[in-house]
Amino acid sequence: MFTGIIEEIGSVTSIQRKPHALEMTIRAKMILDDVKRGDSISVNGVCLTVSSFTKETFVVDVIPETFKSTTLADLTSKSHVNLERAMAANGRFGGHFVNGHVDGIGVIRSIKKETNAITKKIELDPSLMKYMMIKGSVAIDGTSLTVFHVDRTSISVSLIPTTKSDSILGDKGIGDKVNIECDMLAKYTELIQTSKSNMSKDWLQEHGF
Repeated sequence: MFTGIIEEIGSVTSIQRKPHALEMTIRAKMILDDVKRGDSISVNGVCLTVSSFTKETFVVDVIPETFKSTTLADLTSKSHVNLERAMAANGRFGGHFVNGHVDGIGVIRSIKKETNAITKKIELDPSLMKYMMIKGSVAIDGTSLTVFHVDRTSISVSLIPTTKSDSILGDKGIGDKVNIECDMLAKYTELIQTSKSNMSKDWLQEHGF
């Protein structure tokens, strides 16, 4: 579980490519302070497991399913990436609940500077639009953001100066791809509404909800 608050920007130092899979070595500082083998780290919004590490780098594997459904396959040995350690139970919760399980890929279609903010319009797959609402939450490359506008095929989000400087989103331009994770609360709500379970209003009241 993550919060969508990026801890630092790391850099990919090497990539070993396999058929529909990757092994990546990533240079970092802050997140290596207490790293252990088997830890979960969000890399551009994708939950990956640390297989080995040094004082300056850590290694993760990207399996075929992740390779096909995220933007990690587009990374190179010079790419910068958003990094966040799994949420500590005793830490502050500053963003929203983020699983690190990417739902799809978005494409930046326009960028507009507005005073101290930068608004980016991102086109999404139609299957993801039902989870988007104005003032709702979305994780973009692992960054927790608020949706400020929704139309038929896209959403708009605004980056404050801190988000622009502390994540890779500030440097992404028109045509660039981003990982999208929809708000899990919206997905669970849909599941409950569409399931054939006995979870009716009366059932919820009976069980104390």
